[in-house]
Amino acid sequence: MADARDGGVHLCPVDDAGHPAGPTLREPSLAQAVGSRPAVERWIWRSTADSYGPLLAAGLHVERCYDVEAAEALLIGHEEGQSGQPRSLAAAWARLHRLPVPEDAPVRTATAGGQPSLFEPGPVPLPPGTDELTALREVYADQLARTARTAHPDRMRLLAAAESAGTLVAAEMGRAGVPWRADVHHELLTSLLGERYPGGQETRRLAELAEEVSRAFGPGARVRPDRPADIVRAFAREGIALSSTRAWELQDIDHPAVPALLEYKKLYRLHTAHGWAWLQAWVHEGRFRPEYLPGGTVTGRWTTRGGGALQIPRVVRRAVVADPGWCLVVADADQIEPRVLAAISRDPGLMEVAGTGHDLYAGLSQRLFAGDRDRAKLAVLGAIYGQTSGDGLRHLAELRRRFPRAVAYVDDAARAGEEGRLVRTWLGRTCPPSSTALAEEAGLPQDEEPAAPGGTAGARRRGRFTRNFVVQGSAAEWALIVLALVRRATAGLKAELVFFQHDELIVHCPREEAPAVVEAIRSAGDHAGRLAFGATPVRFPFTTAVVECYADAKG
Repeated sequence: MADARDGGVHLCPVDDAGHPAGPTLREPSLAQAVGSRPAVERWIWRSTADSYGPLLAAGLHVERCYDVEAAEALLIGHEEGQSGQPRSLAAAWARLHRLPVPEDAPVRTATAGGQPSLFEPGPVPLPPGTDELTALREVYADQLARTARTAHPDRMRLLAAAESAGTLVAAEMGRAGVPWRADVHHELLTSLLGERYPGGQETRRLAELAEEVSRAFGPGARVRPDRPADIVRAFAREGIALSSTRAWELQDIDHPAVPALLEYKKLYRLHTAHGWAWLQAWVHEGRFRPEYLPGGTVTGRWTTRGGGALQIPRVVRRAVVADPGWCLVVADADQIEPRVLAAISRDPGLMEVAGTGHDLYAGLSQRLFAGDRDRAKLAVLGAIYGQTSGDGLRHLAELRRRFPRAVAYVDDAARAGEEGRLVRTWLGRTCPPSSTALAEEAGLPQDEEPAAPGGTAGARRRGRFTRNFVVQGSAAEWALIVLALVRRATAGLKAELVFFQHDELIVHCPREEAPAVVEAIRSAGDHAGRLAFGATPVRFPFTTAVVECYADAKG
């Protein structure tokens, strides 16, 4: 256990209950403390975000840690009525001592390349006179006791360990960075967008498309494609009513402006999100270094602070190129959500299909949909996401007949959500109280009528979210364990984890290490399944590709 203060760091070994197991020691810095104690099994600290960066800068690697603030967030969510409470060490200590609870520090502003801001807020301070090491030890012991009181203590311990491991991976990926060829990025921007006009707000190709859109509405028309209100008014003058300017709605309109407008929207998004300004701000010394936020969403999926790392367009992936003599091992988990549903529901039929290690949707299609894989995929995802009309309703009925326990599992989660009850993932992450933002975060369809608190529409919205939450959140937990296992398996190699997105990861490694990395990922999938969900026949395969350029990977 370690805390930093007075220009140094204080250390104290603790036992399995969080009680002192030896004298308190002082070192000049955490780097010296870690460097002189390579055999420490696990470091317990306030937060990885505050502690691990200086260690990485010093070339030090921590095998395991316990992130007190990450664990506090999980336990707060698990406790009835506590969701959303502050998670800092200071807040946890105040709750423990029944004192006023300080708010968490404001989220700092994103800075290009993950560089710290001069005015970045630090950790929430403890009350004056409070010994930080004592507070850390007390909060840790309390967390162990609270974990033991949960419905499934072993699962919650595993979740806290996986979340802490994820914080280490996130910090290491941020430091390593994604290999990025700025020259390739420049070339593809110029080829798609044309040269830039002075000021950088428009390019030749965007200007040409804007002119095409205006001409399509008649002589003298001036329509700004980057202004939705302009587009809506222009179509209204043509007798066409639009509720939005989203691509899916425009595609159904028979009008000469639509092709140029769709092309403009696609290129404008590239220009604003990953154009020259993005490249200058985020790519330095051949690396893109986003700041990953483990557990940044309600379901436990990661987000990033700035840089848009989790929304890299397919065309931009051409710039993600391995260093000379190195390669990228790109791995995608195969049909992860239905496999997770099979494991957590213990449905015998679905576990059998998910136990072959082959294409799950293809297997289902042979049993239910006369070999139509697309119908099988729509049916399963419809059940998970709550599509209960049209073809989705017919598919759901067939799935319910053949896989009753699986469908009942998500039905029960939806019902609990509608009734306002707590809903948890397999390991114990808890869905917060009803909120419109929940369905929006998951990308679920919204009810047309407004959702009054406690009203029917709001209940349905939360039910649709919790139906998916139990599957998506449990899949996120499995993925965390995969990351920890891959990290451990490649610890003795030069290979670096450089990218992670939901069910996809990229390892940058010397070409001769690629076979070992592929095997590490392959074995991690099934091992993580056993650790997370226990002994089931479900397999968790990956599709892997060893490539020099990210764009060359399938998917």
